[in-house]
Amino acid sequence: MTHDFDVLIVGSGLAGLSAALHLAPTHRVAVITKRTVSDGASNWAQGGIAAVLADDDSFEAHISDTLVAGAGLCDLAATRFVVENAPAAIGWLRALGVPFSLEGEQLHLTREGGHGARRIAHVTDATGAAVQRTLIDVVRATPGITLFENHTLVDVITARKLGLPGAQRCLGLYALDEATDEVLTFRAPHTILATGGAGKVYLYTTNPDTATGDGIAAAWRAGCRVSNLEFIQFHPTCLYHPLAKSYLISEAVRGEGGQLKLPDGTRFMLEHDARAELAPRDVVARAIDYEMKKRGLDCVHLDISHQSPEFLHEHFPNILARCAELGIDITTQPIPVVPAAHYTCGGVLTDLAGRTDLPGLFAVGETACTGLHGANRLASNSLLECMVFARAAAQVITAAPALALPDLPQWDDSRVTDADEAVVISHNWDELRRFMWDYVGIVRTNKRLERAAHRITLLQAEISEFYAHFHVTRDLLELRNLVQVAELIVRSAQLRRESRGLHFSRDYPELAAPAAATILVPPVA
Repeated sequence: MTHDFDVLIVGSGLAGLSAALHLAPTHRVAVITKRTVSDGASNWAQGGIAAVLADDDSFEAHISDTLVAGAGLCDLAATRFVVENAPAAIGWLRALGVPFSLEGEQLHLTREGGHGARRIAHVTDATGAAVQRTLIDVVRATPGITLFENHTLVDVITARKLGLPGAQRCLGLYALDEATDEVLTFRAPHTILATGGAGKVYLYTTNPDTATGDGIAAAWRAGCRVSNLEFIQFHPTCLYHPLAKSYLISEAVRGEGGQLKLPDGTRFMLEHDARAELAPRDVVARAIDYEMKKRGLDCVHLDISHQSPEFLHEHFPNILARCAELGIDITTQPIPVVPAAHYTCGGVLTDLAGRTDLPGLFAVGETACTGLHGANRLASNSLLECMVFARAAAQVITAAPALALPDLPQWDDSRVTDADEAVVISHNWDELRRFMWDYVGIVRTNKRLERAAHRITLLQAEISEFYAHFHVTRDLLELRNLVQVAELIVRSAQLRRESRGLHFSRDYPELAAPAAATILVPPVA
């Protein structure tokens, strides 16, 4: 059986749900998500959404801050496009009912590292969760949108893979239905990949378990170029506690005066950057990494106890409550923190409408590389990017002429068997994440990258054999995608013979000129 729709959207974060809502009035839309609709990274975003909303701010200032953070690699046209569409995106969310924090009758705007002004609209310290709750409620009540939860993307279907003559394009996708353990066929003239990033390729990450690079890997296998995948943003302040699984301490804590300190209470950021705690994330993450390695520390401390308890309850209620559950009173004690993989700045190369190299296939959100983030994402530009490009992609799809599609073959698993030892998958997953953390982390060397590349080659051979002979499972599909993205990250890092933004190499510590994006071309392209 084939499921027919006008548009397939893979992923249920802000990018996917925004696109679905823009398309629903005129299209039959399927939202396919591998867990529940609320399990994506958008739900975890704490800080907020950047937009020029104050009289003393300007588009040019927001653009400038983004370009500075991006270390010379931001695409100016993409940056201007996103920044100038930001106020309308905030207005759209407010119209849907997102309960942004207010100061009187105006939006309360906070400030984060790298921003020269207060321009972050937020919902206390849980903006992503509030936005997602609102959008999910609207999506569930919207005719024309069908949700397929617990369906994992296997691969997109292309004319090339079917051996069809003529122009190549995306025709749909295969997805594993976990309830029936069957691979289903979905057909549509337009497919949007909004699967998020690939943080789970690293041992320590702020990302949810769903962040396994599915869209990036699937687009690469379909013949799409990827760009700037060496730029993995490590969030400087992830809660360090044995009972806390990668809990993020928002950038806004530093924006509201939080100070980074050594265990003896000494501040150290001014020794690394004049902007101290408000320096861009890559600078702060490297400074923490340096201090930890230099002094043999397990963590450093983020102290905001000089603010009043009333202030902390108002601005950071969720962080305060979570820390209290673990015995940390942030009104009187510093928060133990470490860096962790946070955001995939590169991804599938797209234009300003989210179009990839393959006609009919779009990529939006963290899956994509639009040129906005350059070598380092500016805080709170990511949720904004999701909304702006979701709307742009929807507009292009709405204007596209009708297209007749050929019949698609059903998934054939008649020649495979159930895996005899699932431990192979869990062992390979653990090995991958550990050596990526050790060899392709915050600070890199040629030797470390060579070691990682060698390990990846061995893992790919083993996983390919496993994929060819055994029935697919979500764990196997995720591992296959993570290893593919790991290879792309390492290859991209090896090509960049300089240190820029989030990519810091001991072998090439200086900037090279001119600034240039890293673009990888798949063999089938």
